[in-house]
Amino acid sequence: MAWFKRVEKGIVTPTEQKKETPDGLWHKCQECKTVVTMAEHKRLLYVCGNCNYHDRIDAADYFEFLFDHGQFTELDANLTSGDPLHFVDTKEYPKRVAATERNTGLKDAVRSAHGLSAGQPLVVAAMDFKFIGGSMGSVVGEKIARAIDFARQNRIPFLMISRSGGARMMEAGYSLMQMAKTSAKLALLSEAGVPYVSLLTDPTTGGVTASFAMLGDFNIAEPGALIGFAGPRVIKETIGKDLPKGFQSAEFVLEHGFLDFIVDRRELKQRLADLLGMLRPAPAAAVPEQREARRTAPKAH
Repeated sequence: MAWFKRVEKGIVTPTEQKKETPDGLWHKCQECKTVVTMAEHKRLLYVCGNCNYHDRIDAADYFEFLFDHGQFTELDANLTSGDPLHFVDTKEYPKRVAATERNTGLKDAVRSAHGLSAGQPLVVAAMDFKFIGGSMGSVVGEKIARAIDFARQNRIPFLMISRSGGARMMEAGYSLMQMAKTSAKLALLSEAGVPYVSLLTDPTTGGVTASFAMLGDFNIAEPGALIGFAGPRVIKETIGKDLPKGFQSAEFVLEHGFLDFIVDRRELKQRLADLLGMLRPAPAAAVPEQREARRTAPKAH
């Protein structure tokens, strides 16, 4: 005879007393499957503490941790797309934009702002992939151009955070023109001696890679970011060969000389502060005085 006796089997909680686990309490890493609370995941800036996998985040998230106390002044917040080509695919372009605005709360695929970061003035433009794949249309190009102008006029370093599938097909040639426009504005920024740092995140592809994303005084990236022009599948089909392991990852691109360094998101703010502290442009009025001082300084014998 058994020395124990099972009284009840299974779960006996009445159905009406059962409770569902609320959504948004836990996060499961899509790379290593480690589970942590959402509060902890947010504290780590949406980076897995186990495998260092960097989740995609939005412009609002970057602004929150890059700007001191999350305080910033947004630039051109209400700029929205027109419909220059009267484009229609499965739906009319204006209706697609309006639906995306409702679903995301965004006006377009980039936001720009200025404020203090580690006590230093900084202008930031950050792309949002959830707005039509972060595609670059006229508004994206115009907002980036205006942010560059603001940085140049106020002699404030400019940080561009790219995340994009490339040009926006609904605007065709108008979209491609943004490559030239943003590149020309960055040339003016360079002539003014104002630093430009380009941060490439996952993914950065197409016309964005072929223009402003690769024109930084420093081109940096988050770990594991996909960086390229055409996608790996298209390239493989074009050349008819298997691609190297890790092809187009940030680490692969760094190894082949197209990046200056890779930075963990949790270290980004301090790394930027250190870098920009060395590159801080001198006030325009001080430059001639410095040159005059050098001309009149006595020579060593």
